[in-house]
Amino acid sequence: MLTIGQLADYVGVTRRAIRHYHALGLLPEPERTASGYRSYDAQDVVELHRIKVLTDAGVPLSRVRELVDADPTEFRDATARIDAELAERIAELQATRQSLARLAERGEPFLPPQVTRMHAELRTLGVSERTLALERDAWLLIMVLFPELADTWLHTQRAMLDDPGYRDLYLRTDEAVDWSPDDPRIEEIARGTIEWMTAYRPPPDPTNWNDDRLAYDLITDYRRHYSPAWRRLMERMEELAREAGFG
Repeated sequence: MLTIGQLADYVGVTRRAIRHYHALGLLPEPERTASGYRSYDAQDVVELHRIKVLTDAGVPLSRVRELVDADPTEFRDATARIDAELAERIAELQATRQSLARLAERGEPFLPPQVTRMHAELRTLGVSERTLALERDAWLLIMVLFPELADTWLHTQRAMLDDPGYRDLYLRTDEAVDWSPDDPRIEEIARGTIEWMTAYRPPPDPTNWNDDRLAYDLITDYRRHYSPAWRRLMERMEELAREAGFG
């Protein structure tokens, strides 16, 4: 009779593997000696070797019992089914690799390429990485909360960035992130922004934000909580916008 260690050594597996096969029902639990130890015989060597041959070939443990008990015809049919399953899994993995490669090529995996290109242009203009990171997250909110409007908003922002006055205001706002909320330059930026909006007068947004005001507030308030200076700037711009008659 063999101990579990002797069985493991003969077949070339670990004791842990044998215990696992017992737990899965692949290898029957043997009788135990008076001292409580498992006692194996020659048939256990045969059964364990069959299991090892199949697992070494890559057969999933969930299918091992099916093949161990199969006659030659059943064995061929079962291995053909497993092969088809593996082929399908390989195709899925190859598709995953291709998707990952496309994401890696884009550099920014979470946003559309046109947003990434616009952010690259902002970086060229001198916008800080800190602000660009916030911009990326803001666009993620837009893509999730208002996907049907993303293209319209992107087109609008691209058109605004073509205006030198807007670019200057954007850069000054970027610089203001670390200012004190009482810095008089905040008032200058706020007034300059409203003056630019008055001159630019973008077409009215047809969206009824009351349909999902919570989602809209999540986007518009995103920067507000990042910087006390920005919070004060946004509050002042809202006040001046109301005075100027912006809805």
